[in-house]
Amino acid sequence: MAEQAQFEELARQLSAVGAVKRDMGRILPPDCPAGSAAVLTLLGRHGDMRMSKLAELLAVDMSVTSRHVAHVAARGWIERHPDPADKRSRILRLTPEGLEQLVELSRRTTRLLAERLADWTDEEVGQLIRLMTRLRDSFGDCRSAPLRLPAPVLEETTRTPAST
Repeated sequence: MAEQAQFEELARQLSAVGAVKRDMGRILPPDCPAGSAAVLTLLGRHGDMRMSKLAELLAVDMSVTSRHVAHVAARGWIERHPDPADKRSRILRLTPEGLEQLVELSRRTTRLLAERLADWTDEEVGQLIRLMTRLRDSFGDCRSAPLRLPAPVLEETTRTPAST
């Protein structure tokens, strides 16, 4: 097992992933903020779904999901159809325009990664993919898992306690 210092360094490196995500967010089209891009991406990956499922996959509150869905629907990127099983619910579906937007997002992301990782070998990129996949698998469905803080590490001392 890795030593504590390695885990501390890993935590520092993982916090830097935020900078990578921010850089990737800068390439999004002005009318497609990150929340909208996430909605399109999840519908593209998982297909038609209810809003409740989308909220679960986004790991955000239903009101936040509603705002994202309203944004993409207003641009004609998704359709909302009544759910045949429950008329109160809506099924979200990508439109052809939404699919075009998703293709554009993928193109921009792929181009940015190709530019930033131009000096990486194919093997290094493959290794990163494998390790990130394994990291994600190690955490399972981290969206619903409760936060578990590690027990404090007690330092051993060689001092004798003072007697009173």
